[in-house]
Amino acid sequence: MFADQLENLAKYFMNPKLAKPNYDANDLIGGYVQNIGVAGGTKGYLPGPTGSLFGIPFGSETSVLAYRKDIFEKHGLPEPETYDQMLDAACKIPELEDGMGGMASRAASGHQASHAFLLHLAPLGGRVFDDAWNPIINNDAGAEAATALKTIVDCGPEGSLAFGPAEAANAFSNGDAAMFLDSIAFMPGFEDPDRSKVVGKVGYAMHPEGVRRGSQTGGFGIAIPKNAENKEAAFLLMQWLTSKEGDLMVAMNGGNPSRFSTYQNAELNEKYPFSATFGEALKYADPDWHPIIPVWGKINADIGTTMSKVLTEELDIQEALDGVAERTRAVMEDAGYYTWQ
Repeated sequence: MFADQLENLAKYFMNPKLAKPNYDANDLIGGYVQNIGVAGGTKGYLPGPTGSLFGIPFGSETSVLAYRKDIFEKHGLPEPETYDQMLDAACKIPELEDGMGGMASRAASGHQASHAFLLHLAPLGGRVFDDAWNPIINNDAGAEAATALKTIVDCGPEGSLAFGPAEAANAFSNGDAAMFLDSIAFMPGFEDPDRSKVVGKVGYAMHPEGVRRGSQTGGFGIAIPKNAENKEAAFLLMQWLTSKEGDLMVAMNGGNPSRFSTYQNAELNEKYPFSATFGEALKYADPDWHPIIPVWGKINADIGTTMSKVLTEELDIQEALDGVAERTRAVMEDAGYYTWQ
């Protein structure tokens, strides 16, 4: 929640005895440096002159679209590049392929339903807040994102309402859905013959464009705790693990790299042909696809349970989002976000 339990990394990168001259921090995927490692900038978590570095990405993720090339080619459907194409295919495929859902998606009540909604909110032009922390989740873009999620789930494979990410990925791997939109972390599994029935049949595309490109950010990072006994050694290890050499080793062994240069590596792309698509998609990873603030857990839970009612109880979308916005404003007011107004 706060950075006071972690070491500020500036003093380590400023130490010539510790900092590797060719570390090339500019090669790190920018959205992830921001999302995983920086605190104190604009809004407290976005780039800005008051931001400080507390961690380095180690396993960067964004959302990409996996789709069944054979099914799309069979029915003359284009690779989904836009939301209109994706949603059209999501509900057309169940009519063309008996027993197959259009898209496997998270939808289970709570965090999973919230994640699924937010996955569509950013590319469709929405945000949870405006720049003054006023909730705008209930504007036209928010309603469009909720409608998109409901369409996807309604046209999805059997059992979709209870899906978390693993269940959605399994549905796609088993051939029960023609599309899967989620983290790149799941994609290598679709090419594993021990786990997947769709090996060699999958195409990979960037998260479809709505009003803008706005794929998710996520993943993991490395930091140095304030109470670490060997902080300089920890920094050297962190630096090695996230170096160009270390990042490539992670990628070649099936992990998620955190550098643009790794995704451009010819050897990696020969071993994992989908890597080139992932590297391109990471350029559009949106560090503000949801806010990174201390009260986000409470707001996120509310979005998730409310979206679940939209999906399972036919709660009116506008009514649902208006309620979330009202409750979110109360949470933010109680946390002091409007003090200076």
